[in-house]
Amino acid sequence: MGGKTNVGFIGLGDIGSHMGRHLVCEAFEAHVFDLVPAAVEAAVEAGAVASPSIADMAGNCSYIGVCVNNAPQVESVLYGDGGLFANAAPGTCIAVHSTVTQAQLLRWAGDAAQRDLRLLDAPMTGGAARSQEGTLCYMVGGSEEDLAAVTPMLQTSAEKIVHAGPVGAGIALKLCNNFMQYTEFTILAEAARLAQACGLSLDVIKAVGESNGVVNPQSYQFVSGRNALAPSCSDEQMEEFMGWAAKLAVKDLDACLETAAEKGVVLPTAEHIRARIENVFLARDESRPAAAGQG
Repeated sequence: MGGKTNVGFIGLGDIGSHMGRHLVCEAFEAHVFDLVPAAVEAAVEAGAVASPSIADMAGNCSYIGVCVNNAPQVESVLYGDGGLFANAAPGTCIAVHSTVTQAQLLRWAGDAAQRDLRLLDAPMTGGAARSQEGTLCYMVGGSEEDLAAVTPMLQTSAEKIVHAGPVGAGIALKLCNNFMQYTEFTILAEAARLAQACGLSLDVIKAVGESNGVVNPQSYQFVSGRNALAPSCSDEQMEEFMGWAAKLAVKDLDACLETAAEKGVVLPTAEHIRARIENVFLARDESRPAAAGQG
């Protein structure tokens, strides 16, 4: 239509929904796919075109972003008779935004190359709010040519694009970033508990922490929001409200630790945070041991 480039986007969740909508612009005809009809309908209302299938999208788009929850979902998008690998034209660029292990990403990139497709890693940080604002930070793993190919699409929802290095470097940087982020959440949550016991508020921790750079807006927003929610919620309600985020944190930290193990690197702090991160998100009493199967 009108000389626009056909681009695709798969995965219209909290973050991906905004990324997909930002692709609706003068330069691109944005084709979208998701298993949730309401998510697709919302994107169509914003000007996107609904793809009836992944195969149909692959046959129409020279660039496709994939923003699904985990590695099995990425593989369901890439492989099989109806997947991108079987249906995309040679030269198609596939940008994987999902948080996975580096080994998984490199395997997919190798399989893509055998089919004359270009698969690179482009995870992001900033959350749903910055996705909606179009101010995400992308971490790209790929060649200079790959970076140049995806930059126009990423720029529609980016404040910053960091070229981390070759394929696999972007996801490695994302794993490092998430490890640091979850550690910050845990530290501030503990500090807030000590502050409360001493008659202090989280706000005074914020006042000092902002001055010396110890507290950042994201960690403060997480802990203050969690602490405001928890007193009026049962354990079941906290699970309902925060359980999905806790599970994502566990998944991300597992990917970090698995990648570290593959590289022969020991991360004792990451192991400690992984063991406790569900308690942190769900504001559980950490003076009691977690039940079997809980973080």
